Amino acid sequence: MVENQTNEYFSIAENGQSEIEIKKSRFICSMKRVNSEEEAKEFIAGLKKEHWKANHNCSAFIIGDKMDIQRSSDDGEPSGTAGVPMLEVLKKNELINVVAVVTRYFGGTKLGTGGLIRAYSTSVSTALQEIGIVRGTLQQEISVLIQYPQLGKVQNFLENSTKYTLKDTLYTEAVIVQVLVDETQVETFEQEITELLNGQVTFTRGNVCYHEQRINYSKKPV
Repeated sequence: MVENQTNEYFSIAENGQSEIEIKKSRFICSMKRVNSEEEAKEFIAGLKKEHWKANHNCSAFIIGDKMDIQRSSDDGEPSGTAGVPMLEVLKKNELINVVAVVTRYFGGTKLGTGGLIRAYSTSVSTALQEIGIVRGTLQQEISVLIQYPQLGKVQNFLENSTKYTLKDTLYTEAVIVQVLVDETQVETFEQEITELLNGQVTFTRGNVCYHEQRINYSKKPV
């Protein structure tokens, strides 16, 4: 296990933007992955400059593996109707290292407290659906040294497994199959391959790194 690292995290799949309209008000949600509070604030400031004619540029962000830094701003909307609801959507989806800014161009119809809360929450949720969420899992790279006649068995095993990820296959005098395995599954993986090949295999453990996979937003646990 790598010290001071979490086994798993969730974040947005990419930087992006989406827009919804509610009672003629435009709500533009812009999201970005960030690694520090300073970077989040720079992103917010940049959008405020870009949308200087907007009525509000409300924001929320979470930084750190354990959600260490959490900030939100209503930017002139009634207290608690914008920034906090936005932050709650990020928290419920367990997202880290992400900043969200919802820019509002007022359409002339007041939404009321409940309406504003729903509007800002929906704006962030819609953006997440369009941008996507990834699960980052701490994985061990394992090189599996086998002979050519064994390759078919290993390939078939990996194709039918949802737990392990094939990274690369190197063809030399023998075959080296590089696989990414969740740290909690390393011993299980090696045991399964050993049994599959009747012990005729050599393992070499390489780097430990995060591997990201896009997940279905609707299936994200909340």
